[in-house]
Amino acid sequence: MKAIILTACPSGMATSYLAARRLERAALRRGWEVEVELQGELGGGLRLSADAIAAADLVLVAASRAVDLSRFEGKRLYRDALEAALPNPDRFLDRAEFAAETWHDDGERETAAPAESGGSSGVRSVVAVTACPTGVAHTFMAAEALAEAGRAMGLSIKVETQGSVGAQNKLEADEIEAADVVLLACDIDVDTARFAGKRIYRTSTGAALKKSRQTLEAALAEGAVESAGASTGGGSSSAGQKKGIKERGVYKHLLTGVSFMLPMVVAGGLCIALSFVFGITAFEQEGTLAAALMQIGGETAFALMVPVLAGYIAYSIADRPGIAPGMIGGMLASSLGAGFIGGIVAGFLAGYCALALVRWVKLPASLEALKPILIVPLLASLVTGLAMIYVIGTPVAALLDALTAFLNSMGSTNAVLLGLLLGAMMCVDLGGPVNKASYTFGVGLLSTQTYAPMAAIMAAGMVPPIAMGIATLIAKTKFAAAEREAGKASLVLGLCFVSEGAIPFAAKDPLRVLPLSIIGGAITGGLSMLFGITLMAPHGGLFVLLIPGAVNHALLYLMAILAGSLFTGVLYALIKRRPDAVEAAATGPTGAVVPSASH
Repeated sequence: MKAIILTACPSGMATSYLAARRLERAALRRGWEVEVELQGELGGGLRLSADAIAAADLVLVAASRAVDLSRFEGKRLYRDALEAALPNPDRFLDRAEFAAETWHDDGERETAAPAESGGSSGVRSVVAVTACPTGVAHTFMAAEALAEAGRAMGLSIKVETQGSVGAQNKLEADEIEAADVVLLACDIDVDTARFAGKRIYRTSTGAALKKSRQTLEAALAEGAVESAGASTGGGSSSAGQKKGIKERGVYKHLLTGVSFMLPMVVAGGLCIALSFVFGITAFEQEGTLAAALMQIGGETAFALMVPVLAGYIAYSIADRPGIAPGMIGGMLASSLGAGFIGGIVAGFLAGYCALALVRWVKLPASLEALKPILIVPLLASLVTGLAMIYVIGTPVAALLDALTAFLNSMGSTNAVLLGLLLGAMMCVDLGGPVNKASYTFGVGLLSTQTYAPMAAIMAAGMVPPIAMGIATLIAKTKFAAAEREAGKASLVLGLCFVSEGAIPFAAKDPLRVLPLSIIGGAITGGLSMLFGITLMAPHGGLFVLLIPGAVNHALLYLMAILAGSLFTGVLYALIKRRPDAVEAAATGPTGAVVPSASH
């Protein structure tokens, strides 16, 4: 059997490539001879030759955008949505063999067959919101994946992104009203008041990115109207949804606090770094610009870090009633010396206390309006404040002091070990929970003027995407055209400290990419700590080097990043299989194609 595989996705080449490779491998296992063409909005790779088309017995088209099929006149052809080929390529081939029909061109540009809509009639409408803690990569990648999958399923879909630059592609009131379900793919808490009375389905940005079609199907099937207050940490009436939210509730609340705290940390850290341009102790001279910059960064922005962290942890738990007690508890944690650990404790205490008061304190209708502006803030603030002063503050402050003293007094061996651990954690899941745990630890330590771990963490987080870009540059023949384009994007994202840039490569080849990335990240983290590098800002990638004083040893910092990136990139380029390896493995010495278990 000689087959042609044509894949096309609307926004680029990544999904086209994944589908094509899965279909190709499935076809080679059957002993088929295969020719592949990929298409995207920016064009594709090599187009099929006329001879290849003429010799083909079967044409398989997996497309989620319009494609021109006129050149396949008279050939047996099968069409389906691109997403239908990804989960089970063998089933796709089975359907193709059975259902393919002779294609006759009617002169029109054909579109991909829409995926089954679950038997619903008419066009179903979905509105969605995506939001990740940093608001940079996952937010927009998940939005793109949902929009693409929705179009392939024949849905009317609009996705609002709540990223670091605010809400974009905002949902209008009439669009929300017309929607069958609201999909919230959010790792942090978002305001859901405008969705009152609508069916809501909650999930993570990671699930929306990796399983877009399944997420949309689940939203349409399981979305449910939430009861009052459910947005503060509840879920829909679906048992599965409630279970998922319960399992990740604490993590979500913490990330919400970190997300709102980050701008304070970035602005404060860079202002402090700018003050150092005039001399390390120049800020001590009153009335100078250095003193003003230190006042803005160290005395104001950094002073707000812990209160904002605690306030928005409480906000994530209890909505607006939690903000005041959370920030008051956070300010007490800061003044008592309990730092970011005390702020986290205060945030959760204030949040759950406020939530309990909202749910369990019952007042006459005439006094109900006083509850959110007087009763809940007062009582929750009293409980949180007294607990921080008399119970929590002192032991947590002692714990933080011990941690800070340990970090500041570490010998080179312990420092390197910590750098190895933090660097490896940053590369385990490329923006997932382990990555975020390491990152949160480094950001929290900035409030104690401990800057070395943050340097190791950011440097290691840049390694995987930079390494993938390096690999595509030095071993071009081992990467398809789409992968080389993705490598260029990955390199830029890596320079900006967006670890998610390596996700397309990790998804295609996890057994090679992830272990090498973890080792490379550990190398960079260990070297950063060994060199004694400190970093004042928790984000920005290499661009923070443009701020004088942001990094104390810029050249050594570049060396550490380059060492881990080169190790991972070069080694991956060496061990990665060539694109024709699959075909070579499946072809015998006489040129006959034979099945291969390695595919």
